[in-house]
Amino acid sequence: MKELQYLNKFFKTYKKQLILGILITAISKLFTVFVPKLIGSTVDVIDRYLKSDVKDIAIFKAELLQNILLIIGTAIITGIMTFYMRQYIINMSRYIEFDLKNEIYKQYQKLSLNFYKKNRTGDLMNRISEDVSQVRMYTGPAIMYSINTITLFLVALIFMFKAAPTLTLYTIIPLPILSLLIYKISKEIHKRSTIVQQYLSKLSTFSQETFSGISVIKAYHIENHTLTDFTELSKESKEKQISLVQIQAFFFPLMMLLIGISNIIVIYIGGKQYMNNEISLGTITEFIIYVNLLTWPVATVGWVTSIIQQAEASQKRINEFLQVEPEIKNTTKLSTPIDGDISFKNVTFTYDDTNITALKDISFDLKKGETLAIIGKTGSGKSTILDLVSRLYDTNQGEVLIDSKNIADLNLYDLREHIGYVPQDAFLFSDTINNNVKFGKENATEAEVVEAAKNAYVHKNIINFKDGYDTILGERGITLSGGQKQRISIARAIIKSPKLLLFDDCLSAVDTETEEKILNNLKELTTATTTIIVTHRISSAKNADQIIVLDHGRIAEKGTHKELTKAGGYYHKLYEKQLSEKDS
Repeated sequence: MKELQYLNKFFKTYKKQLILGILITAISKLFTVFVPKLIGSTVDVIDRYLKSDVKDIAIFKAELLQNILLIIGTAIITGIMTFYMRQYIINMSRYIEFDLKNEIYKQYQKLSLNFYKKNRTGDLMNRISEDVSQVRMYTGPAIMYSINTITLFLVALIFMFKAAPTLTLYTIIPLPILSLLIYKISKEIHKRSTIVQQYLSKLSTFSQETFSGISVIKAYHIENHTLTDFTELSKESKEKQISLVQIQAFFFPLMMLLIGISNIIVIYIGGKQYMNNEISLGTITEFIIYVNLLTWPVATVGWVTSIIQQAEASQKRINEFLQVEPEIKNTTKLSTPIDGDISFKNVTFTYDDTNITALKDISFDLKKGETLAIIGKTGSGKSTILDLVSRLYDTNQGEVLIDSKNIADLNLYDLREHIGYVPQDAFLFSDTINNNVKFGKENATEAEVVEAAKNAYVHKNIINFKDGYDTILGERGITLSGGQKQRISIARAIIKSPKLLLFDDCLSAVDTETEEKILNNLKELTTATTTIIVTHRISSAKNADQIIVLDHGRIAEKGTHKELTKAGGYYHKLYEKQLSEKDS
């Protein structure tokens, strides 16, 4: 149970509920074992009355009524205690589940972009849902039934030894055999549980990717092929589940067999002792009830063992991600105000997952309020510069400076708080347009939302929708056109009035007329904002204070629009090409 030791901190947090639950469980089982004692006493009362030569019916009825009332009272107290036992322990498990899910989610948010390139969304979701659910079963039902079983065994054995030591020793003969079998089977359950959880992750990943790419699947008419793959994966998962269930199925029949053997021993040995006048008939009755009273707790040993093994396997998968150290860390707790100067000093960057060197010896200086446009072919490293400015990655060589300070020395949260970022693939949440824009500024007024939408030249589109700004968008904004998604993303970025504004080819899906209107609005809004625009269009770059042309990660050209059109290089050729396309 090494992996499950991680949960000890949660048990410390909720130690009051746990201790109360354990105490109530112990008291509950104490009253439970009184019942066989009272029933045995009742049988002895009847036995004595039947054997007595002088039968006093009044005394007999009084003793019988007293025992019956005690049995009923004990049962009621046991029921109340059982209710509160579940209230404390099961509720505690729900609190732990809540805390663990939040901790995993918080860790997911801390982890670097590189982590998400290496791990699939379906697997991430499975660990925070299915795996946590398995762990909850350990922190609740498994603990509750374990305490139940241990307490009941200890209390029952004490009562049994006091009543008939020899008969007790014979009765517990099957227990060592049971312990050995549980140990052997639980090892196999752990191994098979791990495989089952891995296949659940595969199924989640496959389903998530299928739903996200449904338009491509339909367009290429590969529904049948996808269904075949899913069926095959489901079949493999089913076989692994059945394999786990088969080993789990050994437990209950095994328990019942051993309980049955204990009953036979009680009847045989107890019968002999009764005939020798060593014990009473009530004691035999008491022992039979004790053995059968232990049937369910003993039967749950297998179930609890299975739960613990599955939880161990799941917690191991959870720990794998919780133990991952974020590559990008906040290096200071002090607040670091951002003004807006950006400098790259001989920056070289290589992606460790692909080993591609995206940037090679890049240097430039950008003052507060200036605009830098970056142009280049696909794969030339344009977006990587934006990723380094927002510190989604750290440089391999060289320095990125913000306000003359190394970006790694700045408070990470202050830095990102002052960045407005519009990605090339605009991501919108399944929420209202209003809330998607407010994502940039949570406390924004309705007037500010409308103003941002007007500046992004998307207001007219929004008011034509049936529900206007309250229109619910589909997943990833699928209900909007590409241009509308990009413009809402721009509104989301500019509503926060950031110090740094990063545009990653975010006007590629709009026409040049709309593009020009948006850029003119941005020019007025961003006089004190440092802006970097990654683009393939000269029209987006021509008014920038500086323009950089990247080629295979290096700066091939650098200057203003006027300077670069005269240089006769790649920028000039691209300008001529796009100019002729516009004229035609």
